[in-house]
Amino acid sequence: MNAVTAVEAIAVQTTISQAVVNSLRPGDAIGGGFYASLIRQIDGIYALVVAPKDGGEHKGIAWNSSTARVDGAISYYDGYANTLAMAEAGSELAKLALSLQLNGFHDWYLGARDEMEVIYRNLKPTAGNYASFRDGENPSSVPVGYAYTETSPGQTACTAFQEGGVEAFADAWYHTSTQSERDSDYAWLQNFGNGTQINYRKNTEFCARFVRRLKVIQ
Repeated sequence: MNAVTAVEAIAVQTTISQAVVNSLRPGDAIGGGFYASLIRQIDGIYALVVAPKDGGEHKGIAWNSSTARVDGAISYYDGYANTLAMAEAGSELAKLALSLQLNGFHDWYLGARDEMEVIYRNLKPTAGNYASFRDGENPSSVPVGYAYTETSPGQTACTAFQEGGVEAFADAWYHTSTQSERDSDYAWLQNFGNGTQINYRKNTEFCARFVRRLKVIQ
């Protein structure tokens, strides 16, 4: 059997211990990117990792050039499954995510609505929120997220992700991989300036930041 190179060894790492998770704060370097929070999937709890801005963020890109319904892209928590379905439907954004090889990892994807929400909650670049009705409610995050107030969540303590920082999200709309259940022409967006969550036409260009996740084991 051939020896596994260092890069290959990193690339197949898909788990993280609870002890390590307990020591992490949002913005800490881990798994080829930066720790955001915990997210619940059907098969357990995962540590959500945000890609570095350099290589992992793109501007002016559409969810898909077509607004046709994409079966399999309606999960609010499983962005990886959504991204696979998007790619199958011809989404260049999804293909870009799935083909990305960054810091030795090759399992990046476009986060689902609840995944992008918890990233905003924990790596928010500025202070203050719009705090409209139900924005921020997140049954998939660990702990469960409740609606934003004008002051909560506050600005992240991680300086790299604060406004003007090298890893900071823009004051802009970011795609999620979650298609609207009510109108298949639309998909969910997360605003990283004020926290607003809306549906908008999938063929409109916005920002995108990729993620990956590590299953938490005891």
